[in-house]
Amino acid sequence: MALPSFESIPAFKTKPHVIVLTDICNEPDDAESLTRFLLYANEFHIDGLVATTSFWQQSSTHKQQIHQIIDAYAKVEANLNAHVPPSRQYPIADALHQLVRDGLSEYGMKGARGPLNAGTELLISAVDAIIEEGHIWVLIWGGANVLAQALLEVHNSRSEAEVNTFVAKLRVYAISDQDDAGAWIRLNFPKIFYIASVHGWNAYGLAAWTGISGESYYNFNPGGPNSDLVTANWLKKYIQIGLYGKAAYPDPVFIPEGDTPTFLNLIQNGLTDPCCPEWGGWGGRYNLTDLTGGDGSRHYSDTADYVRGKDGNMHVGSQATIWRWREAYQGDFAARMQWTLGSDFNKANHAPVVVVNGDSELSALRIKTGFGTTVHLDASQSWDPDSSDSLEFRWLHYKEPSATQWTAGFQVPELTFKDESDGKRKFDKVSVKIPGKDEGMILPLHPGEIIKWGPKTYHLILEVVDNAEFPMRAYKRVLVEVTDEPLVAENAEDD
Repeated sequence: MALPSFESIPAFKTKPHVIVLTDICNEPDDAESLTRFLLYANEFHIDGLVATTSFWQQSSTHKQQIHQIIDAYAKVEANLNAHVPPSRQYPIADALHQLVRDGLSEYGMKGARGPLNAGTELLISAVDAIIEEGHIWVLIWGGANVLAQALLEVHNSRSEAEVNTFVAKLRVYAISDQDDAGAWIRLNFPKIFYIASVHGWNAYGLAAWTGISGESYYNFNPGGPNSDLVTANWLKKYIQIGLYGKAAYPDPVFIPEGDTPTFLNLIQNGLTDPCCPEWGGWGGRYNLTDLTGGDGSRHYSDTADYVRGKDGNMHVGSQATIWRWREAYQGDFAARMQWTLGSDFNKANHAPVVVVNGDSELSALRIKTGFGTTVHLDASQSWDPDSSDSLEFRWLHYKEPSATQWTAGFQVPELTFKDESDGKRKFDKVSVKIPGKDEGMILPLHPGEIIKWGPKTYHLILEVVDNAEFPMRAYKRVLVEVTDEPLVAENAEDD
């Protein structure tokens, strides 16, 4: 049977709306992150790029550097579009230029309480344009005062119901607090969806986002991350190349791309749902700060994963929720940078297409089953647009999203994958034995109450990797919900 054609890759069902607030020019990492961001611009609906202040840049904004990076992007726009199907084309550079604004040129809440700014007006208009039940991601790479001013303006000019509607549309991911506006927002709008590391002022080495590249600078998880993939030499060889990489991506100071985690979970590779930060993905994993029921806060904070590192040892920490995926997100970055070098589709790599149990959607596959059953997963229809590539199928039981305690191992039994392939592509078909009622997800203090807490869900991840020089990956997350109801799920059997 012939493989599907490249042009048959379907359009994205939806694209996340995104507006970026960046203290660009404060240090090189914002420009580095924006360079990567635009390589994924075909997967987002970009609504604004706003230059802001921060604690480290309190009185000036620099939208000119955003324009400079877009100018470099314009030179390779045609090449990028040659490597994606017609339904997934990149935005026109001129249109991106129209979305650039300077934000407030004063620091923090002092600036937010001043005259309404053009960047703020753009943000308000972007949120208002989102249809009901929709949302927009506000990625805060510097200070948060543009968002604070928008919330102040809406609060002072609209009804309570209208304010609530406005706030409900917001999804915020902030790279720590870099002015006094972030804490003000969370205090005054507790129901805003807001991801941010909480730590001592300027103690950035404690934040999850430093897992992007910061172990050598901040001294966490020694031996765990593959540091070779974030060195100046690696960046020079694989990223600072061609008309785009050379012009747009500056040499790093401190750590490279500290702001990049804000959008990694928005990339449409099938790994996660960005509106479920507790699931984890390239951009890290985050849990609700307060589950006590209090004021219904929707603030998400750092949590931890327990990961086997490059040195073969187990490492734990919030940074591990990001660096565990480093080979994937750096390999994908390098592959996309190759797209900028030319328009010949056959001279570059492209991500596989994953199909599990006939489902090729990017959203998670949900299976409902009972205790003690066996679930069968068939990814044999997965394919690669580059006919010369072979595919490797890697299955992971991601235990941490299922746990209610830091020590996931006490609660969540390890699921294993039995190879049921025909031998041509190992593990493209697998079976998974679901533990019995007495084995599964038990809190040691109250083992008898497991059923009273309702169904439990296992997170199974398929990563399909091609064998190109710059490997690319695609994913499928399978959510296996185990219930005490007398049923046997499709794709499952009693044992």
